[in-house]
Amino acid sequence: MEYLFWFLLALIIYTYVGYAILVGLYLKLRGRSKKKDSNLKDYPKVTLFVAAYNEKDFVDIKVKNSLELDYPKDKLTHLWITDGSNDGTPDLLRKYPELKVYHEDKRSGKTAAIHRGLEFVETSIVIFCDGNTLLNTGAIKAIVKAFENPKVGCVAGEKRIYNKNKDSASGSGEGAYWKYESILKKLDSDLNSAVGGVGELFAVRKELFESVPNDTILDDFLITLKIAMKGYKIEYVPEAYASETPSDNVKEELKRKIRISAGGYQSIERLSGLLNPFKFGLLSFQFWSRKVLRWVGVPVSMIILFPLNIYLAYMQQFDINGIYTVILMLQLAYYLVVFFGKLLSNVNVPFKFIFLPYYIFMMNYAAILGGIRYFKGNQSVNWERAKRAQM
Repeated sequence: MEYLFWFLLALIIYTYVGYAILVGLYLKLRGRSKKKDSNLKDYPKVTLFVAAYNEKDFVDIKVKNSLELDYPKDKLTHLWITDGSNDGTPDLLRKYPELKVYHEDKRSGKTAAIHRGLEFVETSIVIFCDGNTLLNTGAIKAIVKAFENPKVGCVAGEKRIYNKNKDSASGSGEGAYWKYESILKKLDSDLNSAVGGVGELFAVRKELFESVPNDTILDDFLITLKIAMKGYKIEYVPEAYASETPSDNVKEELKRKIRISAGGYQSIERLSGLLNPFKFGLLSFQFWSRKVLRWVGVPVSMIILFPLNIYLAYMQQFDINGIYTVILMLQLAYYLVVFFGKLLSNVNVPFKFIFLPYYIFMMNYAAILGGIRYFKGNQSVNWERAKRAQM
């Protein structure tokens, strides 16, 4: 029992902080590779691809942002796929002559929309972003620069969350989480390759794009990892970032996390070959450390660890100086902070740190529910969007 306890505790610590420390120390000892100066003189033609569903409230803001990007206008194609939208999004987009808009009334999911839209792409670099995110003006140039390296098959941009001086649990927790993720993605990329891109902003070489099943939940993750499995690098470029508002409240964020978790289980199944370190080496190690343990290992460990800790502390007669009693008290303190985070979850407060433990708890809770939903076959491929806070 004690061996199991320490194994589970070590797994949780390794997943959240140990991996980052290990990779960071290795990179420091190895010395980070210096990036070559860009020799780019003639910018290539690229396509900015947006698969949008019912985005009428955001269309004008998004299009204005896209048209103001710092990239030669004659080298940038704006392509929108609006399949299934019934709120007038296609009509609003057609007001802009700079855009190519393709629409079908049938809604088949984002993956199917991507597959259909690629038929209209005529450039070798395709940049995907969401209809409700805004890109920084230099995003496309930063992405194109990364593709100067022929070993780079995919570029992952950074996701940022708009922060307010006072945020609720969803905003504070999501913002802190993505800052943490950005640090890990940079470490991943410097070590070997980023472990997937996010749909808010990623780019691929069209010739490397491999179709994925239309019922794929995390299309961005599967598309990008399949490129990495071919031996190409996913370069993380924080100089290219997409910004969006946080989920409107914890309930909406939980809904989003459950879907992502269900997609995580599906992705592990569909990328099962990547679990073999003898075939994929360092990429497999990263996949295990960054995704499999995060989606499966930690949530299961947390469920087992608490009652196991109570039992071991009991066997020590709850000795205040005993290691198991000390750890149990730390666990109780954590869950107490989670409880207060829950009580204040819909309150805007200045001390945001109280929401981070609650957000971590919610992520693991969502991972359990997402796994159950996936194995029951109850997760729809169609995205039920979480409501976002106003900018």
